[in-house]
Amino acid sequence: MKLHYTKKLLIAAAVALSMSMGLAGCAGTGTSGTQATASKQALKLTPYNWDSFNRAQLDNFIATYGNASASYNPDKRPYVVFDWDNTSVFLDIEEAALIYQLENLVFGATPAQLEKAIRMNISNKNFSKDFNNAAGQAVNIDKIAPDIVESYTWLYNNYQGLKGKNSLEEVKKNPHYANFITKVRYLYEAIGDTFDHAVSYPWVTYLFTGMTEAEVRKLTRDTVAWQLKQPVESVKWTSPASQPGEAGVVSISWKNGLRLLPEMQELYDVLRKSGFDVYVCSASFIDVIKEISSNPEYKYNNPENMAYAMELERDANGRLMTEFRKGYDQTQGKGKTKTIERFLVSKYGYGPLLIAGDSEGDQNMMGDFADTKIVLIINRLRSPKTDIGKFSKLAVESYGKPGAKFLLQGRDDGKGVLVPSQLHYKLGSKEGQALR
Repeated sequence: MKLHYTKKLLIAAAVALSMSMGLAGCAGTGTSGTQATASKQALKLTPYNWDSFNRAQLDNFIATYGNASASYNPDKRPYVVFDWDNTSVFLDIEEAALIYQLENLVFGATPAQLEKAIRMNISNKNFSKDFNNAAGQAVNIDKIAPDIVESYTWLYNNYQGLKGKNSLEEVKKNPHYANFITKVRYLYEAIGDTFDHAVSYPWVTYLFTGMTEAEVRKLTRDTVAWQLKQPVESVKWTSPASQPGEAGVVSISWKNGLRLLPEMQELYDVLRKSGFDVYVCSASFIDVIKEISSNPEYKYNNPENMAYAMELERDANGRLMTEFRKGYDQTQGKGKTKTIERFLVSKYGYGPLLIAGDSEGDQNMMGDFADTKIVLIINRLRSPKTDIGKFSKLAVESYGKPGAKFLLQGRDDGKGVLVPSQLHYKLGSKEGQALR
């Protein structure tokens, strides 16, 4: 297997070199198209941690369809669509914001509003067995919601950032604090593992109930600043045994250490400079995505009006409500395709030329547009039974071949970086693998 993979790498390097020479050769043929190319050199990506074949394919894509090409038409601009979480960045900004929100008690909801939010569209079906409590007993929303609300009510009445008078450090000493943050984070994971994506994906956004756009965007900035200083690691929380409540003692693990990716920062920039319109389509909340994708501090610099993400209704004062925005599709799964069709295909008259993603939530948009020339997949070892798992297999099979549409880009979950191969390295593992 290792010899076979090494041989593939050598073939890919040869193909990448031939592509580069081919593009250079085209610049000297003396045709009218060549003159246009010669007058504007196509931009190329810095190697960074790109797989060399993937980078060559992206360079070729930019040269072929960007504004250095003789066939480029500024009145018919090409456009591309990126997922955000675990694609444009390492880890998930929405999940990171949830942790920051919990640890720092950044909420705008009353206890009654929070109860409505955590129960929204969740039936009393028992959670998956993996989420049984420490005593091995099944847990459901009717058992855990009272525990969460009881602890939040105490925090709401005592923390000075809500309606109380005590500092954050003081309220952290009370078991209600650990009980609240652990059980909310546990509930997020249990819902995701138990219920359909249409139920679980918007659920976390309801925790922004009562907040304004400015407050959510500040939360996002604070989250990024905090996360960039955190180690890349797995963290485990366990609710206090002194406060079992109705759900009992539960534990949950989550990944820490969100990272901005220089490869993606530059890819966004090079595409824009090469005449592509760059869009983000994410299953995170819209205010979060607007902030992290457009804020110059994070070096993606994408216009905030070129982001599509989960939306909620807002009241007359601009405060978020526990209600998904009417008339909008969830930006996950088929909803991403519908969103692109509604806002982009209707505008341009054609589909995106490049789509980048990492999960089942992206697989529909990866396969639904005939105009798409490149599908960039960040390798997270998706199940071979899923479409994205099948696309990943196609990427392995077409690796090193000219015209490959599916590109599988490797990542190291222990370091929070991309790696110059197709391989995925799990947290704590030194052995990478291309497919699950």
